[in-house]
Amino acid sequence: MTTPNELGATFVKSGKVKDIYTLGDDILFHFTDRVSAFDVILPSTIPKKGEVLCKFAEYWFKNLPFESHMIKTIGKDMMLVKKLEMLPIESIVRGYVYGSLWKRIKDGEINIDITDPQLAQQLPAPLFDPTTKHEVHDVPITQEEILKRNWMDNNQLEHIQDTSIQIYNIMVDKAKESGFMLADLKLEFGILNNKILIGDSIGPDEFRLWPSEKYSIGSSQESFDKQPVRDWLIDIKYKEKLDHADKNNLKNPPPPVIPPDLISEVTRRYIFAYEKLTGLKF
Repeated sequence: MTTPNELGATFVKSGKVKDIYTLGDDILFHFTDRVSAFDVILPSTIPKKGEVLCKFAEYWFKNLPFESHMIKTIGKDMMLVKKLEMLPIESIVRGYVYGSLWKRIKDGEINIDITDPQLAQQLPAPLFDPTTKHEVHDVPITQEEILKRNWMDNNQLEHIQDTSIQIYNIMVDKAKESGFMLADLKLEFGILNNKILIGDSIGPDEFRLWPSEKYSIGSSQESFDKQPVRDWLIDIKYKEKLDHADKNNLKNPPPPVIPPDLISEVTRRYIFAYEKLTGLKF
């Protein structure tokens, strides 16, 4: 298998999941099998995860009616992309009351147009809910604050909001055809030659995917992404320890090793989701 070094790429940095290189004037993504949850990189890896993420990103970039930074894929788990000036927010679109949105609703940090919201309940309309990025913990940020910080102008922000919701709705329809529900989606955008393009990647690390036949309001949902890892960390109280450390300004506790059976199940779910949603063989 070809490696970034054999391509003559220069290492830049490691993200939570991707290793980033420069290759000429472009950027090379190496999708690894690393897994992160709650902003912590776990010591275990998920076999085939990097390959699935690369294939998913390629599929969406080719099939969405919006221009992305993708140039081409290389090998099984690398993608060459155009270098963008990345915009400093993560564009989150939420379709259901779940994850951090559910916690913020319970804590009274955000109000939504539902009288008595329940876990996993569908929102009246997709919610654009941007966060910061490149911080220890990405936190929600209002559109007013984005403009106040001069991170982008009003036209750019409106464009990103509209595009994010359009992409979410397209992906919702595609998921529905495949027997899935798309609960939420994270997108990133950047600028090249004064034009806004989709950047980063789109895959199970950037969305929650639920099987429609098992959907049930008021309970946690079975999920074909890394949610089983999040759920396990909650069950073993590691998330509770992280919250305690964060609240008290302490160092994070060492992350636990994922059990082999959970690793195998997550690999299975990533591959199943790819084949079912795209109609392509892994």
